[in-house]
This record gives sequence, structure tokens and C-alpha cells, in this order.
Amino acid sequence: MNILVPKRSHLVIEIVHDLVCPWCFVGVRRLLRTLQRRHDLTYELIWRPFLLNPDMPRAGISRMEYVVRKFGGEERARRLNASISEIGKAEGIAFRFDLIRRTPSSVDAHRLVSFAGRHGLATEVIEAVFAGHFSAGLDTGETDVLVELAAGCGLDPRAVRQYLLSDTDTDGIHAENLRAHRLGINGVPCFIIGGQHAIAGAQESEVIERLLDVATVAPYL
Repeated sequence: MNILVPKRSHLVIEIVHDLVCPWCFVGVRRLLRTLQRRHDLTYELIWRPFLLNPDMPRAGISRMEYVVRKFGGEERARRLNASISEIGKAEGIAFRFDLIRRTPSSVDAHRLVSFAGRHGLATEVIEAVFAGHFSAGLDTGETDVLVELAAGCGLDPRAVRQYLLSDTDTDGIHAENLRAHRLGINGVPCFIIGGQHAIAGAQESEVIERLLDVATVAPYL
């Protein structure tokens, strides 16, 4: 007796993100958990870099200076961080903003994701960089930090170091950032499914589920 198994829909999902954005950490975690439940789907993730702080020095700046520039003061930042931390708990994320001493440029972290993608490890590296920065307070603009995180994901540390010490893909990161702005993306995370269905923000799983449903039905309409 032959049992026909329904063909699974295949989705290409572009994730526009920045690795110094706590909402991206939440949004990515929600997306990945939602996809794990969708056994009716196969999918390809394409990670698109976005620079929330395009003028950030490559060496980064002190967290205090960043907080003043970005939020106008420590008290407002503390309230926002407390709110994000509560939301993160529900997603299994332990935000520790108190451990962050420097806000890094995310260019090299994005470059590392590009490198990891060539080895099929982009998603693992992204999770590691997010957790390293937001849960352990690591300076993810530092080459040594990125090399250690990459090695923990199974990448060759020597190859990673050689890559990061070069300028490979730097122009590409800035070009992708400009591309996102030209597409009208001014905030992240932003998820683009099948090149035509998009949603911005760290949406709840139910909202992501609906978008996935729309994307799987639309090609047959």
C-alpha cells in the first residue's frame, strides 16, 4: 500500500539583522523556534547585514558613551533594557546588559557570518555572537573574541583569524546595508519570505506563523 506524503513547501527567508540589536536576537530566536515546529516546510535562510550604527568606529565606543548618544541617558536605557530582558526570558535569552562595557562595530561580526555561511554554519555563528555579546558581555568587535566564538561553532580558528585580519567582504557589508535602506528597510529585524512577503520587528510566533502560511499559499493563488 502506497501512502502519498504531501510535498513540503520550500521557502527562502531573508533575515535583515544587526548583531548589536537586542530585538534582532529576540526576533531571530522566535523565527527559528517557529520554523522548528513547521514540519510541513523546508527553508533556506539568507542572512542580510544591516548597520544600526554605520558610523561606529571599528574599535567601538564605551557602553556609557553609546547609551548617552543613543538613548539620551542611562536611566532611559535602563528602563528599555529591563523591558527587553523580560521579553527575552520567555525566549530563553538571558540578557545581561550590565556586563557590556563596550558597544562594538558590527562590521566584523557580519563578515564572520559571511565566512561561516560558506561553511554552512551562519546560523550557529549568529546565535553565538548574539549570546556572546548580550549574555556574556563580550566585545564582539574584537578579533580574538570572534575567533573564539567561531571555533566554538566548528570553524577553523586560524582560517577565521586570517579572514578577519583582511578586508575581505567589508565593502560587501556596507553595500548590503545600503541595499536594505534602498528597499525601505529602516529598522531590524526584518524578515522577507519568498522575495515578496515581509514583516519587520521581533514579532510574536503567532504572527510569524501567519506570514509563513500566507507565503506557502500565495504561489498557488
